[in-house]
Amino acid sequence: MVIELPDATTRWRCAGCGNLTRFDVIRQSRRSEYWHFDLSGEPAIEEASTLAEHVVEVTCRWCGRDDSVEVVARPAAGGDGG
Repeated sequence: MVIELPDATTRWRCAGCGNLTRFDVIRQSRRSEYWHFDLSGEPAIEEASTLAEHVVEVTCRWCGRDDSVEVVARPAAGGDGG
């Protein structure tokens, strides 16, 4: 199952138990970073950008299901919210 990240008009909902607020999310990403080391060798990331990212798994924190999380419209976006 492919699951999308929610955006400004959508959110996740567990179709199994109705949860709208608690999910365990595993994401995989590829990033480009500019690292700057001070003279003592301490690193700091000064610039970062995400090159690619996708959701591997979303699990409902309430019921533990990973096969029932869906993307639904947020109420403010004109959906009924559930």
